[in-house]
Amino acid sequence: MRPRLCRPRNRAISETLVSAWTAARRRLESAGVDSPAIDARLLLEAAAGATRTDILTDPHRPLTDEQSAQLAALIERRERREPVSQILGSKGFWKILLRVTPDVLTPRPETETLLDALLPEIPERQPLRVLDLGVGSGAILLAILIERPAAVGLGVDVSEEALAVARENAANLGLASRTALMRGDWTAGLEPESFHVVVSNPPYIRSGDLAGLAPEVRDHEPRIALDGGADGLDAYRTLVPQILSVLRPGGLFGVEVGVGQASDVAALFSEAGVSSVNVRNDLGDRERVVWGVKKALDKSPSDR
Repeated sequence: MRPRLCRPRNRAISETLVSAWTAARRRLESAGVDSPAIDARLLLEAAAGATRTDILTDPHRPLTDEQSAQLAALIERRERREPVSQILGSKGFWKILLRVTPDVLTPRPETETLLDALLPEIPERQPLRVLDLGVGSGAILLAILIERPAAVGLGVDVSEEALAVARENAANLGLASRTALMRGDWTAGLEPESFHVVVSNPPYIRSGDLAGLAPEVRDHEPRIALDGGADGLDAYRTLVPQILSVLRPGGLFGVEVGVGQASDVAALFSEAGVSSVNVRNDLGDRERVVWGVKKALDKSPSDR
């Protein structure tokens, strides 16, 4: 009788980068996530300590049991529609990487339209004072300061938690010495005509539309940064005269607006005395930014 060979017990086949990515993508597709392939890749990179290049060039690299468990936990959070930015704790915006928490809006690509519109109008080496009303994570203000090294900025927000996030982002980007942050109600307490540039991305979602927002926004982002009142324009009615009050003559302003709101917000600025108001479309060709210049004071004969 031939001796029986002892066969090793079957071992579970390890997940690889490509198999884990495929399985994660399918789970997110089933959960109704808008960008399942991208989100699955980002979460895989975080769990496996991999890069996009690793996934493409070494797709059969095995994951450890710990990495597989970590990925599963991250995917479960995304299936519950928690934003990737909050799961990972960071989000890229313009040329900077920002810390993100549930206390601030996730920076969005369409908000970069504000920078596209304003930066060409802001001198590169001139000392300037920039004000960001509703600063949140600091995305807009810090992106401007990165691009304009002679500028200093003030960010105002009603949320102390949001200011803490902005403060951390300023420090991480080496901008703490050029960035001041203040808790306040828009421009309350600020000196008239004290800023060269004023920007804002205020709440502009109509109150009746909040329930229909994507779960990532509705359930995970601060309501105070979203709710713009019955018609979405409450914040602008308050902000327009205040922006023009703290803006120096000849100063530049820019605000983000919701879809269909540009003409109404432009009219508010025109009615407040701005003679030339501009609208800038985002990459989706939606009117996204209203911007312009506060009329400079007429010079007296002695000044000419």
